[in-house]
Amino acid sequence: MNQDPYPSITVATVTYNAEKTLERTLKSVATQTYPNIEHLIVDGCSKDGTMEMVHQYVEKNTAAQIPHLIHLIKEPDKGLYDAMNKAILNAESDYICFLNAGDKFHNPDTLKNIFENIHWHEDKKRNPAVIYGETDLVDDLGNFIRHRRLQTPEQLTWRSFLEGMLVCHQSFYVRTDLARQELYNLNYRFSADYDWCIRIMKHAQTRRLELYNTHEILTDYLSEGLTTSNHKKSLLERLHIMAEHYGWFAAIRQHLWFVLRAVIKR
Repeated sequence: MNQDPYPSITVATVTYNAEKTLERTLKSVATQTYPNIEHLIVDGCSKDGTMEMVHQYVEKNTAAQIPHLIHLIKEPDKGLYDAMNKAILNAESDYICFLNAGDKFHNPDTLKNIFENIHWHEDKKRNPAVIYGETDLVDDLGNFIRHRRLQTPEQLTWRSFLEGMLVCHQSFYVRTDLARQELYNLNYRFSADYDWCIRIMKHAQTRRLELYNTHEILTDYLSEGLTTSNHKKSLLERLHIMAEHYGWFAAIRQHLWFVLRAVIKR
């Protein structure tokens, strides 16, 4: 996609009837100072004004000669994670990250600061499997609520996620070639991102690839998403995912600790 030494990144935005929160996400991508961006919007045939907003976004950025590529997929899907798989399979860049309606990059230089401060190998297969960082939570108006409670570990491994999803999905950037080998498991409706991140990190360990800590806040994340609005079902799915990767004993012990911790904090 680009000829300079810095990698390209696909920012994937999955939408469905998202007109209320989409504008700040579009604006956030458009104002990124890093040039090697493909903005891939995957819409599940929205019935509100989402597509009108997207078309205005494309026209505005074309007129302003924004160097970012903007691609659109509009077709029915089987849900959020099916749409995210479509994004992975259609992404044209070296890395992919997900920034859905209501989410935004922490500042206009977020991607520039990341990609210009990593040592890149001439052989792309040696570059980091994952680039990760911190996340802030925002409300429906995009106002800061708090830093995310779960903080990223200095040295992330797939075993780190036994303690929960320590890195927010939106602040977890994955090499696209690896993502295509580990698509989201559609058997999970609410926590497929948790399972996906673990499998990506396992894959990276097998290939001895780096998980790169940016030590930066990457994303302002809209706190009320699919997982938070279906909390109990999400927790049950996470228990099964945890058991699959870490064993039932470890999974049950960790969930008992989650319950105890919640009680203590009351």
